[in-house]
Amino acid sequence: MSKAVILDCDPGHDDAIAIMLALASDSLDVRLITVSAGNSSIEKTTLNAMKVVSFLGKEVEVAAGAIKPLRREVQPDIETHGESGLDGPELPAPSFLLSSRTALEAQAAVLRESEEKVTIIPTGPLTNVALLLSAHPELTDKIERIVLMGGACFGGNWLPDAEFNIMIDPEAADIVFRSGVPITMCGLDVTLKAQIFPDEFEIFRKMTNKTGPLVAELLDFFHKSTTPPFMAEEGHEEGAHMHDICAVAWAIAPELFVTKNLNVQIETEGRLTLGCTVVDYNNVFGLSPNADVCFDIDRKGFLQLLIDNISTLL
Repeated sequence: MSKAVILDCDPGHDDAIAIMLALASDSLDVRLITVSAGNSSIEKTTLNAMKVVSFLGKEVEVAAGAIKPLRREVQPDIETHGESGLDGPELPAPSFLLSSRTALEAQAAVLRESEEKVTIIPTGPLTNVALLLSAHPELTDKIERIVLMGGACFGGNWLPDAEFNIMIDPEAADIVFRSGVPITMCGLDVTLKAQIFPDEFEIFRKMTNKTGPLVAELLDFFHKSTTPPFMAEEGHEEGAHMHDICAVAWAIAPELFVTKNLNVQIETEGRLTLGCTVVDYNNVFGLSPNADVCFDIDRKGFLQLLIDNISTLL
């Protein structure tokens, strides 16, 4: 039986591929895609999500959400994703209209109307999810789990100790991690290991469908824009890091991942550590765990999962 899910994203190259994987998998029943500002403005991330869904020929509601973080301004990642938020390949205009419902309205309706619990998969800032939890605490029990891409136990990529998605809206992340909803955190500890190397891009480029070559083009751009020297050892080629795809992959095949149940708190006030996910790896605080934190991945199995599913698309 497929798992009912809501995708919450801010496309973004890796978000785009995450959407493809989710819509391709027989294991997931994507009831809704909601979008927030993050990698780019809400107008651009929403358009990008709609373009990807249209390209795949799929029918799923796309609803626009938060135009900015709860208490902060948008900080688009133009260096990584370009001016459009999805630079590189040209995608046709969407073939359907944006939902008339807001992300909050649509998420609440999906939860309320679902006969089974719903898994929420956020791959951007946690603003939309925090708004849902705050506005509709009565629906918390309808959420099976939140499987998110964000944070890190060791290090960061936007600040020395903060990852982009969490740092963009740390107040929202704080609400989510305090919610009591089961959480799986796919942070940098695992996503930097979920690499696809340039020679493996060719597997997708040679697929006979139209989606495989599109994935290769997305990987080409993303790899060039996200491989600074500090991420690679001297003489060692670094692959494209499949950050957001990890969250969807965990929802499909959690056996590919190594996790540890730990307590995670969010730094919302630190001058140098804003957005840090304080993962109590050694149980120093003695607090109850609130997240399954991913630390390792079967990279070959992950790649094969992506290949198998992308090959089934148009």
